[in-house]
Amino acid sequence: MTEIHTPRLLLRRWLDDDLVPLSEIHSDAGVMRWIGDGSTRSAEETAEDIEAWEEEWDEEGFGIFAVELLGSGELAGAVGLHLADAPPGVAGEVAVCWRLGRAFWGQGYASEAAHGALEFALQDRGLDRIVAVCRTGDTASANVLAKLGMRPEGTAQDPVHGHDLRMFGIDLTEFQA
Repeated sequence: MTEIHTPRLLLRRWLDDDLVPLSEIHSDAGVMRWIGDGSTRSAEETAEDIEAWEEEWDEEGFGIFAVELLGSGELAGAVGLHLADAPPGVAGEVAVCWRLGRAFWGQGYASEAAHGALEFALQDRGLDRIVAVCRTGDTASANVLAKLGMRPEGTAQDPVHGHDLRMFGIDLTEFQA
């Protein structure tokens, strides 16, 4: 089983017991504000997300990790790599993404977890470039991307929801592991 240990977190594959806490995270409008169309997700939709993430692991050799606090074992959210399907400027490239429960905001967990995912991309999967997309106005995510060393690479419009997006990228030879 693929696991990554950071100083405070365990990034791991999904367990059946993760559905309820992730569903609680997905039911928070503040958490979901910048994701997709901004809608909250039901327990059934969350189960579909986890299933899709696990399928991507099986098909691509990478995917979205469950983020667990080392001290308490509490599920903090999700972070990892996925094959971007949009916008056209990054479609088909491997992207880093995350979502954490509100109780875990402002403590550096997103940066720590995303850094672990980028190290995994470079060291374990041999990828040479990672991208990220965030909605214009999502300053918290843009700040995490800056901490990771990801550079702005342009703007686009979400082809499904119409939101303005900012695209970022990093050549992993420049990544500070």
